[in-house]
Amino acid sequence: MKETGLSEEKIRNILDDSKRQDLKYEHVLSSMCTYPHRIAVEAHMQFIESNMGDFGLFQGTYNLEKEVLSMLSHLLHHPDASGYTTTGGTESNIQAIRSMRNLFLQRSKCDKPNLVVPDSAHFSFDKVSDILDVELRKASLDEHLRVSIDSVNSLIDENTIGLVGIAGSTEFGQVDPIDKLSEIALKNNIFLHIDAAFGGFVLPFLEEVYKFDFLLPGVTSIAIDPHKMGLSTIPSGVLLFRSSDFLESLKADTPYLTVSTQYTLTGTRSGAAVAATYAVMNFLGKEGYRKMVSECMDLTHYLLKKLADMDVHPLIEPVMNVVALEVPKSDIVRSRLANEFNWQVSITQNPHGLRLVIMPHVTFEMIDSFVQDLKQVLQTI
Repeated sequence: MKETGLSEEKIRNILDDSKRQDLKYEHVLSSMCTYPHRIAVEAHMQFIESNMGDFGLFQGTYNLEKEVLSMLSHLLHHPDASGYTTTGGTESNIQAIRSMRNLFLQRSKCDKPNLVVPDSAHFSFDKVSDILDVELRKASLDEHLRVSIDSVNSLIDENTIGLVGIAGSTEFGQVDPIDKLSEIALKNNIFLHIDAAFGGFVLPFLEEVYKFDFLLPGVTSIAIDPHKMGLSTIPSGVLLFRSSDFLESLKADTPYLTVSTQYTLTGTRSGAAVAATYAVMNFLGKEGYRKMVSECMDLTHYLLKKLADMDVHPLIEPVMNVVALEVPKSDIVRSRLANEFNWQVSITQNPHGLRLVIMPHVTFEMIDSFVQDLKQVLQTI
């Protein structure tokens, strides 16, 4: 920090220059985030100073948070769910497993609790293992890139605190057989957390019905991210528990605030993101989300048709707007698309392929342009 501050004009010029260096979403096919809805941006700015870490000072924002939790609880088929708004899927996953561990250790003593997750689980669960000192046991996937039920069963023992199921895996957009995981959790009297950070705002609005939420009696917690397909601002996640006992297990005393306890991982929390989520969910409603998801799926199928004409096919038939392509030398293809055409795509690890996410910023023209550039790359490798 300099002794004397810069002028507003100088700062704006620096910010403008920095913004120009950021890649625009119009060339991004790798991200599960997108431009937030304009009404979410407006609400975010209106509540920019609101701190939900001390919500007694911001009662209006706190009321909005309760409305957000209620809307999502109804969407996920358990109106009495408890929870709070988080910074996103990573925090939600950490807190869900932390509550599992705390409640498990209240009833059972063990030296090393373990958690069974699919091999397709988000890398946040590796952070969970490190932070909470919980052994991570990764179950293999079946031929459809869903978690293998036999593998899950083989990894459970008396120290298993719970299971994780994925509703919209990061690499493949696949949905685990969560109904089977629910049965296993009930049979073994353990917890089941569902990572629906991406799929939570997609699956309820697809034509095909997927059972992944609190309708299944073994599901004890769900992570869902409004800042992805919910079109809210960053950082906006939500963690919901079937029972308030899970939330109570996370309680910490906060005697110097206007509230006496907190249940959250972070102290300071963004009230702006709460307001943004409230605004966009109420503005779009279920009808608006169905329309958006339908448009993304139309674009996804259009992409697959264009690629099929080039003899490029998906590793699995897409469940949602995530496409994993069977492309030889995908890491080289990815690099050339970025360096020569400024396209940002990603790769899957096992099996190896090219990964695209068809978010609401994607257009038919964008797909046509990408396919043409991909064709040129594939012809020369």
